Amino acid sequence: MSRTFIVADDHPLFRGALKEILASLADSVTVEASDFDDAAAALTAHPDADLMLLDLAMPGNGGLSGLAVLRAEHPGVPIAIVSGSDDAVVIARALELGASGFIPKSASLDVIRDGIGRLLAGDVFLPEGFTPPSEPDPELSSIADRLRRLTPQQTRVLAMLARGLLNKQIAYELDVSEATVKAHVSAILQKLGVDSRTQAVILLGKLGWSQ
Repeated sequence: MSRTFIVADDHPLFRGALKEILASLADSVTVEASDFDDAAAALTAHPDADLMLLDLAMPGNGGLSGLAVLRAEHPGVPIAIVSGSDDAVVIARALELGASGFIPKSASLDVIRDGIGRLLAGDVFLPEGFTPPSEPDPELSSIADRLRRLTPQQTRVLAMLARGLLNKQIAYELDVSEATVKAHVSAILQKLGVDSRTQAVILLGKLGWSQ
């Protein structure tokens, strides 16, 4: 049976390499995305995809914020990170937000192929030698737990707040009323345990989210 994969990366050559690896591992259809909006649209169009490979630094992704949004909206699709960074803290935070694995772009094609194969088998793949931070940060764990309480739409609104968008702009992008956005913002602040939009964005910064 044919599988569906989504490769979300802004570098065409790297997308091509990943597509070839996926084709060698399974009878498959690979959907490509070059920015976060395309990646989100691809997941919406293929909600039963077998795997997404997501570049953290892709335009519009906002670092870990994009991962959090996609995981909230499509909890059943495994999403593995491909990144030019193999920083242990970033890897640990990605796993906390629901990533199925982390593949460094600096790895050889053989290692990437092995990693993807293990992901398709249902395993978690991490860089060789990865050691999680010795002492989990209780504050970061608490923030991640609170983020997981948000609904998919609230997570998307929060990501837009982190981009500095006003309620009017968020309403336009989501095609909802400004009153609906205000209700979402109020619920977000309550679930995160903060009093203002600024404090909410500061929390995201602590978890490694970026604009």
